[in-house]
Amino acid sequence: QVQLMESGGGSVQSGGSLTLSCTASGSAFSQWAITWYRQATGKQREFVAAITDGGRGTEYAFSVKGRFTVSRDNAKKTVFLQMNNLKAEDTAVYYCILGWDDPSNPWGQGTLVSVTS
Repeated sequence: QVQLMESGGGSVQSGGSLTLSCTASGSAFSQWAITWYRQATGKQREFVAAITDGGRGTEYAFSVKGRFTVSRDNAKKTVFLQMNNLKAEDTAVYYCILGWDDPSNPWGQGTLVSVTS
């Protein structure tokens, strides 16, 4: 069974960059697409980005397209979310889950990103 753990969050000034990591334990990681979501305080969960099992296919929310890049290294069982030109509205807890936009799969603890102006 594959379990995921998010890391890399922190506090950054507006316009700055952060890279989040989603690291897997267990086997079969390379057979799964991975989706990033985020949830800001008092707001609904929001789809951010997804990447196919092989890494060739990606999809982004309109709000992050051109600023965020999702990639993966299956040998290291890790998916990355490179976030550039961060804005205050990107402040949220970020989660990665197994599957392509399938929130019924298990959720982890997430990692907090705080963007200050």
